[in-house]
Amino acid sequence: MSEKIQKPRIDFHAHLSLYTYHKPWVTEWMSRQHPEGYEAFIRRFSDPGAFEELLSMEGVDYACILAELSYVTTGVCTNKQVREFCAGRKRLIPFCDLNPHLYTDLGAELHRKVESEGFRGIKLYPTYQHYYLNDPRMYPLYRAAEDLGIPVLIHTGSSVFTGSRMKYGDPLHLDDVAGDFPSLNLVMAHAGRGFWYDRAFFLSKLHANLYMEISGLPPAKLTTYFPEFARNTGKIIFGSDWPAVPSLSGNMKAVGELVPGEGADNVLGGNAARILGL
Repeated sequence: MSEKIQKPRIDFHAHLSLYTYHKPWVTEWMSRQHPEGYEAFIRRFSDPGAFEELLSMEGVDYACILAELSYVTTGVCTNKQVREFCAGRKRLIPFCDLNPHLYTDLGAELHRKVESEGFRGIKLYPTYQHYYLNDPRMYPLYRAAEDLGIPVLIHTGSSVFTGSRMKYGDPLHLDDVAGDFPSLNLVMAHAGRGFWYDRAFFLSKLHANLYMEISGLPPAKLTTYFPEFARNTGKIIFGSDWPAVPSLSGNMKAVGELVPGEGADNVLGGNAARILGL
């Protein structure tokens, strides 16, 4: 009997350690997550080679690296920073951010980001940037992403950071988007964290193109938040929210223990590999 090949392990949700700038409250919060020395930590992993070494140590094959243009609430990690960090490194998958308050033609800009600059996905931050996901001005972006065949990762649910507004993170707004763009893969980061776990779970079951992503959620709580977690492993994607959650291997092991065999493989990388075209 041939040996079963393990699907790749993918972290669908990783940030750079060093932003252009963080708001003071974000720096303070991150420092508490790294009491052993936050400044040394961010300097070390601002080197993409060091970050790839970390991925190897933690048993991660690929990581999606996310830009962020949240000037009011958290800070800025530019698209250029992410593009340069990932350049020439096949294990690092760059995701751009297009804040709708900063661009007038979202569709054309996304085409440029993908076709000219090499981005392979986009991350949206409605809770931090204050817009509704089903706002008609977002539709050219979704249409472009669907045409380009790239996934859209979306912050859903709560945030601890000053200036964020939870009303914009309601997964229910994605019911419109998933229905209007049925070939567009939409991924709910944090799976409706806080108020809307049941809503995110139901929507992921309802729409073939809508996925839950579990970054920032304690693995020990997942079956409390989602009592039927093991029955939805074809629609759940692992993400860490690194560097806020530094132990990738620990989280992956804990998540893998919640579901048997192929279900764990799907959650920890198979589902992500499929929508990323790996």
